[in-house]
Amino acid sequence: MGTSTETRRIGGSPTSTTTYFKPAPSEINFGKMRFLITDRPSDSTITSFIQELDRHGARAVVRVCEPTYETAPLQKNGIDVMDWQFNDGSPPPPEVISKWLHLLKESFKEHPDKCIAVHCVAGLGSMGSCRKCSDKMRIENSRIDSSDNEYNGRAPVLVAIALIEAGMKYEDAVELIRRERRGALNQKQLDFLEKYKPTGELRKMKFTSKERKGPSVLHYVKRCSPSIY
Repeated sequence: MGTSTETRRIGGSPTSTTTYFKPAPSEINFGKMRFLITDRPSDSTITSFIQELDRHGARAVVRVCEPTYETAPLQKNGIDVMDWQFNDGSPPPPEVISKWLHLLKESFKEHPDKCIAVHCVAGLGSMGSCRKCSDKMRIENSRIDSSDNEYNGRAPVLVAIALIEAGMKYEDAVELIRRERRGALNQKQLDFLEKYKPTGELRKMKFTSKERKGPSVLHYVKRCSPSIY
């Protein structure tokens, strides 16, 4: 996990400096699905961003925050971009969930060796306590104060929905994502996920053909290299 520093100025003079954590891209796998949660690139870092996507075999980027960079370089490299913005810190609206599930169902069927990248500002959120999770998951030591947190959890909540749709329990989905995205998902999003009712659209994504034949390895998180953009 890297760090970024922001200096705020008034009248040309620096008044305060804020340092915040910039998480590395996180690849999350479950059954036939593979996701890459990243932070938001900029026009100046788009080349490094494309290289990161290429390393993970991403064929599409779902952008759920405000557009702040040109998508032409991505499309030129064969990477589709979907703009499905929704409110910061909130669960996605039904129309976004519907488009998200359709994308995953079609993409993982037609491109089983590829992953889907999704990003908001930094792929995080103000920390809330998961009611059904263990005491360890409460991670008091890694609590992020929502009043100071400028990140959000729009990208992680979409991935959590996909995991639940494919058969993972709510608390397991939260734990899996938070293992790599420290601070991901706020209380409002946790409440939404706890009550979420799967549609069944991704139930066939639960196992790979290899897992059907042998011992089941339902999920793992691959720790990625530190962010370079």
